[in-house]
Amino acid sequence: MKGNKFVGLILAGLVLAGGVFAGGSRQSSGGLTIKPGVLSIGMEIGYPPMEYQDENGNVVGFDVQMARAIAAKLGLEVEFIDTAWDGIFAGVDTGKYDCIMSAVTITEERLAKNNFTKPYIGNAQALVLLKGSSIKARRPEDLNGLGVAYQAETTSDIYMAQLQQSQGLQFTPYEYDKVINCFDELKLGRVDAIVCDSLVAFDYIAPADSPFEIVWQGQADEKFGICLKKGNDALTAAIDKALDELFADGTMLKISQEIFKMDMVSAARK
Repeated sequence: MKGNKFVGLILAGLVLAGGVFAGGSRQSSGGLTIKPGVLSIGMEIGYPPMEYQDENGNVVGFDVQMARAIAAKLGLEVEFIDTAWDGIFAGVDTGKYDCIMSAVTITEERLAKNNFTKPYIGNAQALVLLKGSSIKARRPEDLNGLGVAYQAETTSDIYMAQLQQSQGLQFTPYEYDKVINCFDELKLGRVDAIVCDSLVAFDYIAPADSPFEIVWQGQADEKFGICLKKGNDALTAAIDKALDELFADGTMLKISQEIFKMDMVSAARK
């Protein structure tokens, strides 16, 4: 979505009386997190299988399970704050929540503006069509003249814009606030194709009766990380330590196998 490392200052960060942030602002709780005893997380809850609501209205998904495990390692309760993707970075910058765990791809541009943990899962772009579609495209470069759906302001959006600029690809863009809308529109025949994260595409094609198929998958050169406010080094380091422990004790692999039925996390640490 919608490249980094940081270690050190963990013990110091846990006992800071007032965590100093970029711009001179402080955590209102006077501790590691904004609310005492709570890790508040910005999340766009509509991005299966990473974060979404099940049929009972419960918040579930890969990032959700990981967030609960990290909070447990830190001895904190967890609070999920559902946030539209187009405002999610502003939310962490203004202290609405402590961090973002919402399939955030680590990019150089984002690293310049925010803190990131080490990566925790790998990702690629994928091209999705309806099964039996008359569309002959088998790679994004074949999408000339077609209607292509993707989630706005994500790496899929960036990828398609780059193809348009670098290769002169001419297509009709259909940008949606949520990736779920892309799949709904393809199913209804209102768009010709979807470009999205491969992790999302795998989830949609998994059911035996799925009407979708992946016809192309790019290199898995994207990695997701947990995003924090620039300068929030103490909490970044504490979450990194918790992540390291979850990789070491097999929890991350267990979550991956439960959600994806395969190991999607180990390669992120290589």
